[in-house]
Amino acid sequence: MRYIGNKENIIEKIDAILTANAVVGESFFDFFAGTTNVGKYYKRKGYKISSSDMMYMSYCLQKAYIENNEEPRFDRLIDSLPPINTSRLFSDPFDHVLSYLDNLDPVHGFIYNNYTPGGTSNLEQPRMYFSSENGSKIDAIRQRIEEWWEKNLLTESEYFILLACLIETVSFYANVAGVYAAFHKKWDPRAVKPIQMRRIEIISNNKDNNVYCADSCTLLDIIDVDILYLDPPYNERQYLPNYHLVETIARYDNPQIKGVTGMRAYENNKSDFCNATKAIEQLDIIANTAKYKFLVMSYNSEGIMKTDDIIDTLSKFGEVKLEQFEYARFKSNNKGLSKTKKTVFEELYILNHTQ
Repeated sequence: MRYIGNKENIIEKIDAILTANAVVGESFFDFFAGTTNVGKYYKRKGYKISSSDMMYMSYCLQKAYIENNEEPRFDRLIDSLPPINTSRLFSDPFDHVLSYLDNLDPVHGFIYNNYTPGGTSNLEQPRMYFSSENGSKIDAIRQRIEEWWEKNLLTESEYFILLACLIETVSFYANVAGVYAAFHKKWDPRAVKPIQMRRIEIISNNKDNNVYCADSCTLLDIIDVDILYLDPPYNERQYLPNYHLVETIARYDNPQIKGVTGMRAYENNKSDFCNATKAIEQLDIIANTAKYKFLVMSYNSEGIMKTDDIIDTLSKFGEVKLEQFEYARFKSNNKGLSKTKKTVFEELYILNHTQ
């Protein structure tokens, strides 16, 4: 899915740099899990993975991609579903369930009523996050997954796998530039295509992987890993406002919303890393308190923490090395003075805590 700071396109480069610097081990903690792309990469490499993020949408992805090690069989559910003619090439119980969800009748629920033009036609500017058809299908799918869970027709892993499928799917039909802080006033062609659930990849490393929905700074006492990986926010913009709608789909908690965009409250989900002074203070606490052999922080050359401050802070705990490489910036960050600048530098701060 599209996500600010997503490392999907550069994780192989990051790994090559870490390997060249002999940053290796058997356990890996992804401190700001986000879309889990970093955790997934190192899970495939055989690391025991731990990960955390304060956003519930990330927790759903972590449960499905990181904690889970098995293909879902849907043993409790499958016999209650009618036969479905699926266009999926190799149909199995997973495909059967997704096809069933694709064919549900639409429901006018929270997403339709608050984030589609049909449901918000009374507003001066109707919200156009999803087409009315797709918004009502999202409601139908989300409600059915919750109904199955409440009736004990899904295992915990199956529940989060289906939520992850929905989370991954909706970003391909959302009428946004990349984040959900605003919607387009005209329809993106892909936003009006009928929604179809996407099957997520199941990754197995046969390890007891642990995931958390928490402010990772509250977990420092339990962190004891070979590689502690930090990928914090780079600027003052908090993540939840940018992904409020995906968070609401994941939680489906009918929150109080406000404003033109229908924003949910996020006062309790703010990261100190969106403030330069607090970020350095938190980095110092993390480096001092957690147990690890290597601390690796991915950062951005335009980030609010200054290079010298980061190096000075980390150097108190071991040898620090800074590696950099250039890559294409996230489209939604092409604003202000930087709108003509197409690339940015990824900074990798590597703290060797073993020396």
